[in-house]
Amino acid sequence: MGTIKTTNIESISGSGTVTLGTSGETFALGSGVTVTGNGLVGITVADQWRITANVTSDGDITSNWERSDTAPQGSLSAVTESSGIFSFPSTGYWLVTFNASGKTSGADSIAIQIHGTPDNSSYVALAYGANGGTTMNQHASCQTIIDVTDTSQVKVKMHATSMAAGSLWYGASNETYTGTTFIRLGDT
Repeated sequence: MGTIKTTNIESISGSGTVTLGTSGETFALGSGVTVTGNGLVGITVADQWRITANVTSDGDITSNWERSDTAPQGSLSAVTESSGIFSFPSTGYWLVTFNASGKTSGADSIAIQIHGTPDNSSYVALAYGANGGTTMNQHASCQTIIDVTDTSQVKVKMHATSMAAGSLWYGASNETYTGTTFIRLGDT
C-alpha cells in the first residue's frame, strides 16, 4: 500500500466529476480531520425553535417563537421566523418535526399540524398529531419532509387545532415544551 500526498485533486479538464473508489469501498478520515468546501453531503443545518407562552385556541401559532437557547442547547442557526412563518435558508430536503406538550379540559382531544406552501400563498396541512383524555397532560408529535425548491416560495407554519376552552399547549422560555426542529437532510 502506498501513500499519495497532494493539496488538490481536479479532473483533467478542470471541470467535471472526479471519482474516488468504486462501489462497496469505504473512505475513512483520520482523527482530527475537518471536511470543508461546497456541496458537502450530510447535515449542514439543524435548528430548533419553541414557543414561550401557552397556546389556548385553534389557529396558526403566530407569536412567542424563540430559538431554543438554554445552555447547553445549540443549533446550526439558519431558519428564520416571522409571524409564525418559517423560511428556509437553502434549497434541499428538510425534515420538519413539531412536538407539543399540554393539557386537556374535560374529554377534549387536542391536536397539532404542520402546514406548508409551495408558492408563499396557499397553505395545506402536511402532518397531524393528536392526543386526548380527561384533564391530564398530553403530548402530540408530527413530522414531514419538505422539498425546498425555492427558498422564497416554500415555507411552513405550525398550527393548533381541536382546542376546547381550558385546554392548552405549554410554552416556556427556559425549556422546550412545544417546539419545532428543522434538519436539512441533503440536496434536492
